[in-house]
Amino acid sequence: MKTRNLGSALQVSAVGFGCMGLSHAYGGYDQGATIETLHRAVDLGVTLFDTAEVYGPFENEILVGKVLAPFRDKVTIATKFGFGMSTGDADWGAIAGTDGRPEHAREVAEASLKRLGIDLYYLHRADPTVPIEDTVGAMADLVAQGKVRALGLSEVSAETLKKAHAVHPISALQSEYSLWTRDVETNGVLETCRELGVGFVPFSSLGCGFLTGTVTSTQGLGEKNFHRALPRFQAEHAEANRRLVSVIEEIAQRKGVTAVQIALAWVLGQGETIVRSPAPGGLPIWNRTSPRRISS
Repeated sequence: MKTRNLGSALQVSAVGFGCMGLSHAYGGYDQGATIETLHRAVDLGVTLFDTAEVYGPFENEILVGKVLAPFRDKVTIATKFGFGMSTGDADWGAIAGTDGRPEHAREVAEASLKRLGIDLYYLHRADPTVPIEDTVGAMADLVAQGKVRALGLSEVSAETLKKAHAVHPISALQSEYSLWTRDVETNGVLETCRELGVGFVPFSSLGCGFLTGTVTSTQGLGEKNFHRALPRFQAEHAEANRRLVSVIEEIAQRKGVTAVQIALAWVLGQGETIVRSPAPGGLPIWNRTSPRRISS
């Protein structure tokens, strides 16, 4: 497995592993298969594993921390904070708005450290009521104290990234990016990451499964499967999106590979600062300057 840098603090596998779906958002999981999958990823040379406090909540961190404990000296674990937690149902029902208060950054880090070590500590979403400088200042204190190794942000603007980076070096920024979700190419985020030396970690590079050709509608999915809430899978969009995916499948067939390999290779081909992590994303390469949207 080739490696790439996230800022100056971390060197990780070029392809990471998004752990959310192992126990969260898809409606139940097989613990045995999950453990086997994580072990297989390590065997293949994956060293970056991405989780978050809110996945479960807590359950995903516990799972990842336990399964990867024997490999802790060879893997990089990223986790996130930034949401308030309610007493509602598990999964997304437990989220109660954003919370980027400095004290919250510290509290969540201490709690997460009991479940797993933290190499990369992300702000999951910026809190509009708290200056980013205050949030990142508290996160920087955690680095100074040796509790986390590096800092990251998720789904922030180029301007917010610049403000945060001025307080403490940001190693990674995570946003959706794929063949059919291309906002970061035009809103300044990708350009700013390159200018500042910040690693860019795309999520949903397989279109939440759509670009694989295996999940193209909500039919047969469980009630708690988060695909049901995504417009790209709804009937009014799914067929048009399916036609786009068929082009990727044709390209893959000509090259003797899978659509998944085409989608991931494209993302990795956009620059050495990109580390393809996590979950699933997607739009075809032939219309790079003005990609069509997929209604999510």
